[in-house]
Amino acid sequence: MAERFAQVLRRHDRFPLKARSLETLQVNLGKLCNQRCHHCHVEAGPERSGPEDNMDRETAELVVATLRGHGFGTLDLTGGAPELNPNFRYLVREARALGCRVIDRCNLSVLFVRGQEDLAGFLDSHAVEIIASLPYYTRGRTDAQRGKGVFDQSIRGLQKLNELGYGQQIPGRERVINLAYNPAGAYLPGDQKELEADFKRRLFDDYGIRFDSLFVITNQPIKRFLEFLEATGTTDAYWNKLEAAFNPLAADAVMCRDQISVGPDGRLYDCDFNQMQGIGLSGAKRHLRDLDASLAHRAIATARHCFTCTAAAGSS
Repeated sequence: MAERFAQVLRRHDRFPLKARSLETLQVNLGKLCNQRCHHCHVEAGPERSGPEDNMDRETAELVVATLRGHGFGTLDLTGGAPELNPNFRYLVREARALGCRVIDRCNLSVLFVRGQEDLAGFLDSHAVEIIASLPYYTRGRTDAQRGKGVFDQSIRGLQKLNELGYGQQIPGRERVINLAYNPAGAYLPGDQKELEADFKRRLFDDYGIRFDSLFVITNQPIKRFLEFLEATGTTDAYWNKLEAAFNPLAADAVMCRDQISVGPDGRLYDCDFNQMQGIGLSGAKRHLRDLDASLAHRAIATARHCFTCTAAAGSS
């Protein structure tokens, strides 16, 4: 199965898929999350609080040393809910002090977790760019995927961030918030521009909410979403749909070509999806302490799930 994607790349004269820069250091801080979403490729949740699942201070300090020594322009923090890791704010402060752009992949409801009451203000004070997950602009579809009450908390979170200036495009004080949408079932997302227009109209008309852009994410058939496919008998049909929609131009633009992914234990991967599948970098440089400039031109390890990021217009 892993060979199938490589065969398609060869057919389109794109094998091996190669990196072209080390612009972004994407750091997965762990699997602790206040939500337990049905589509989650990380299998994150409130029960994933053990040290084996979450980054410790020593590794976080190694992340900062790597940012300082290797010229990364962007630190992309993900999880779980990355904000629940005790090293999240340390990483944000240190990265911003180094002049890095910082992205927080935020589920919005985390803004209302006990102990995180000042989180929105912290993100604002450090000009952190937010990518906020919101499956849909209606309560029913969002709560069905993320849990009862999540939609209302998400709306409150967006309103709170708007009040701080996020999404308002204020000259000289830009605070960027982008939304991430993914389908609820075993199908590909619709046109990104059309969905963005729908989201902007409905969220503003119904709740007075503004945001910058909408990113469309294709569901990865790994972990919980794969369990959903298997339970509904749609696994083969979904794989076939992804493969039939392969787009060589989307393959040219995949995120892994300009980033490297770091696991909670400091191990290196080409992307967060490979990380969750346990597919490490090829060669000897498999840990953050081994990172050097040669990885900017590495051959990227691919597998069948890579069809997800290369289907149709690509997955943001």
